[in-house]
Amino acid sequence: MPKKRSGGGLTGSQQAAKFLGVSVLSGVVLAGIAIPAAGALGLAAKGTVEGFDEIPANLKTPPLSQRTTILDSEGGLIATVYSRDRKVVPLTAISPYMQKAIVAIEDSRFYEHGAVDVKGILRAVNRNAQEGGAAQGASTLTQQYVKNVFVEEAGDDPAKVAEAQQKSLGRKIRELKYAIQVEEELGKKKILENYLNITFFGQQAYGIESAAQRYFSKPARDLTLEESALLAGLVQSPSRYDPVNDAQEATLRRNTVLQRMADIRDISQEEADRAKAAPIRLKVTKPKNGCITAVSGAGFFCDYVRATFLSDPVFGKTKEERAKIWNQGGLTIRTTLDPQSQESVNDSIKEHVYQSDKVATAVTLVQPGTGRVLAMGQSRPYGFGTNETQINFSVDRRLGGSNFGFPTGSTFKPFVAAAALEKGMPATKTYASPYEMEYPSPVQTCSGNPWVNTKGERVPNENESEVGPYAMKEAMAKSVNTYFVEMIGEMGLCPLKEITDKLHVVRADGVKLPDSPAVSLGTEGMSPLTMANAYAAFANRGVYCSPVAIESITDPRGKALKVPKSSCERVMSEKTADTINTLLLGVVDSGTGRSAGLSDRDSAGKTGTTDSRHNAWYVGYTPNMAGATWVGSPGNNQVSMEDITIGGQYYDKVFGGGLPGPIWQDAVSGALAGREAPGFVTVHIPDPVQPNPGGKGKPGKKGKKDKGRDGKPGDRDPGGDNGGENGGDNGDRDPNGGGVTDPQFPFPGVSLDPGGLLGGPNG
Repeated sequence: MPKKRSGGGLTGSQQAAKFLGVSVLSGVVLAGIAIPAAGALGLAAKGTVEGFDEIPANLKTPPLSQRTTILDSEGGLIATVYSRDRKVVPLTAISPYMQKAIVAIEDSRFYEHGAVDVKGILRAVNRNAQEGGAAQGASTLTQQYVKNVFVEEAGDDPAKVAEAQQKSLGRKIRELKYAIQVEEELGKKKILENYLNITFFGQQAYGIESAAQRYFSKPARDLTLEESALLAGLVQSPSRYDPVNDAQEATLRRNTVLQRMADIRDISQEEADRAKAAPIRLKVTKPKNGCITAVSGAGFFCDYVRATFLSDPVFGKTKEERAKIWNQGGLTIRTTLDPQSQESVNDSIKEHVYQSDKVATAVTLVQPGTGRVLAMGQSRPYGFGTNETQINFSVDRRLGGSNFGFPTGSTFKPFVAAAALEKGMPATKTYASPYEMEYPSPVQTCSGNPWVNTKGERVPNENESEVGPYAMKEAMAKSVNTYFVEMIGEMGLCPLKEITDKLHVVRADGVKLPDSPAVSLGTEGMSPLTMANAYAAFANRGVYCSPVAIESITDPRGKALKVPKSSCERVMSEKTADTINTLLLGVVDSGTGRSAGLSDRDSAGKTGTTDSRHNAWYVGYTPNMAGATWVGSPGNNQVSMEDITIGGQYYDKVFGGGLPGPIWQDAVSGALAGREAPGFVTVHIPDPVQPNPGGKGKPGKKGKKDKGRDGKPGDRDPGGDNGGENGGDNGDRDPNGGGVTDPQFPFPGVSLDPGGLLGGPNG
């Protein structure tokens, strides 16, 4: 701390030092105005400041960060997102009162002096010397603008912001040189415009347009004298003079601005007095930032757009580059979200599952042939409150989804059938399909090392009445576990891996599907978007198109940016896809998906229910829309959907066809209302003659029909005390078969490696 004399002033040596500093500063000012060669003034004292001539000649002005607007496919607003709430406007869109008020209080000689105000500097130096401190500054409006440029460039980095605001001679010298450049290049009006657009006004409002909207809910062009004076007064200390939190202090500051305007004759004293007498009348608009403000329940779709932008190399080679562009904002993003489809999804969800229910649902709709994501919603809203979440149940973890996704149950079986058909297996293929059987062994894998059922684990069907022989059509309609187990045993796992790789069917955590037969019965956690988009390839007759959510982006200047396009490729023959479509039409017509059928058009689909009914699915499609509906436990605490009330309706047992099916039905019916209804190309699948295979049950005995019941709680894998799809109800098993519950494992009671059969969670 400086040593003062007993009388309170600075010592003689300190006054000399201060005078020297002022002389240097004044010298720089004069040098900048009249004597360009200022290096001889000794500014380059070691460790303090560069020589004046050594400072780069050009101030690099970064584009101002602004709001980004996210729109649906028809141009309707979904949400506004920003790192700084700012909308840049021209000077002509700013009230003349505001222009005069900010000049009056911040730099009343703005139009008289050059880049720096020598008279103001000397006045400030004299005042500060008298008071022994920094009572008065001398920065011009131009210098303040330059400082704000440095702060803007620092972004949200605290160290860089502190450096930009550092009170040092070195920083002051740099500001002075850049101010000279700015004055020469821009002129007074453009500097004032830039200043009003860059300045922070408190309450998260950057720039005068956002400030006018924040405090008075009006555009900057309509600000009155009193309102302009209030906002101009905020600039010195937005927190101290905040009218929202301290009206009295804000009023005093406003009146100071008004009086200053009168003193320099911008307004009359009578106008100033009348304005001073008026009370502050705010009409505050709360900040609306981010996907939490999205309309039509599209918060999760909005977040998916954000995550897509930040992860796609199209928008920048590195994560840092993409984040910089996103945070800078000012973008207009037109998305694929279809308002009709989104509204229908929201209505269906609200009808069937309540926000407060123990379980949650997520629905995603996509367009076959284009990959366009049309709708995305869930029963737990986007937010931070009770029964709200920021986890997007519809997508993979890397895009903001759950850590592990959700086991899919029998909705995985069409991939097994497609793999078999691609390898030449006929659609009339028949297997004995007993009620219960030992898992086939050995089973060939892509690695060449066969999977071996060393523990003799067994897999049953849901009901003892489900006894074959079955052909593919009936086995798919009834979702017969042992049929598909026998199919995997014959063809091996490699064809299944090949088809799922092409369909981009991956676990939600990004881990590859395990090399084990259990995967064929839906043991792995997937996201609804993954499942919907894979089924869309069936609807598109074997051509898979990668999902896209962004149609176009324009930058603040209206320039179009490159956006990722859907990549489409044939992943199976038309015949295979048409055969799967025929099989899954049968699921809806006479199988477990009857409750999901559409009355005005053809639809195909598959149900799925996991063991203990922790998860239930319906994935279905028409030729022009595919969608996946999941219902289940949204967290680590797994809820068995038995003897449960969901959406105000009681269920003794929840099945894929019983709740997810109707959700899908209502969502898709509304989404396609009034739109074309093309039909599927189908194939003839004859009913084969069924021989008597012997074994348990009568030959060809059919299971009981149960509308809405896919009957697979589960569509089971080998192992567990009950042989359930995910290891049965052996809730004490850990995923590594150690017999101890792992608190980190997301599905208590669900073992991906029942009884240690597969040698670890990845098989």
